[in-house]
Amino acid sequence: MKVVFSLSTDADLPNASIDRIGYDPEFLRTSVTLPVLDAEALQDAVLWEGSNVIPYTHFSLSLSKSRRLARWVAWNIDGAAIKRLSRSGLEFGKDLRLPEEFQSGNELYQGNRLDRGHIARRADLVWGEAAQAQQANEDSFFYTNIAPQMDDFNQSSQEGVWGQLENALYEQVDVEDLKVSVFGGPVFQPGDQVYRGVGLPSEYWKLIVFKEGGVLKARAFLLTQDLDQLRVALALDEFRVYQVSVGELEQRTDLEFAESVRLADDLVAIRAKARVPLSVIADIEW
Repeated sequence: MKVVFSLSTDADLPNASIDRIGYDPEFLRTSVTLPVLDAEALQDAVLWEGSNVIPYTHFSLSLSKSRRLARWVAWNIDGAAIKRLSRSGLEFGKDLRLPEEFQSGNELYQGNRLDRGHIARRADLVWGEAAQAQQANEDSFFYTNIAPQMDDFNQSSQEGVWGQLENALYEQVDVEDLKVSVFGGPVFQPGDQVYRGVGLPSEYWKLIVFKEGGVLKARAFLLTQDLDQLRVALALDEFRVYQVSVGELEQRTDLEFAESVRLADDLVAIRAKARVPLSVIADIEW
């Protein structure tokens, strides 16, 4: 999807009027379409120009009205065109194309230990021509791409298995054309604790799709965090990363992924064995 529009935010992100290309389903030269929402989730989706798919630079997302967070974010990574750009001077802001009441902004994060966790990593998005990469850098800071995470969880996970999944892929796999498509987001559960009017997710998921030797592959991961102590002191006990099947991911998220993705989930061992936490990058089965 290619669109042209002007954006501004309540955090003074630069105004822009350039071509913004959202998630590209043909990025891997094999169709990897966006997740499909079930009927209930579709009714809950914030619409932009009649669509539940909201485009940004190199990523797109679907936003939940009731949860005020993205249900999923989809992004493309061109490893051969990554730029090293600073985040200096960039601030988080709400997307003024969308109703403010459906976005969780700074009011959720003030005066506590909640961090603003990027769903689509900023480092994954800053590729392409200089202007495009810079716009992606800025777009990554919209609150629609942010989810609440405990500060010690977010900061430690950046150097742990969860924060290094994409890097580990490039290090351990001969990725065709260095191109990867990724999906991720929170797992919404009825029992999620409500804090300042927002249900805080206790699980997050990520699905990485790539080609190796001309073969499409899909690898799914689940992160769980214990927020039971939030009522007392906003303290995180522990988080764990698991490698799971695409089928299990669909069950947990109520999303339907493309048939090409389900077929690319070829790790029979993952589906057959009990899940155990990934302790180190080397535990991942690519």
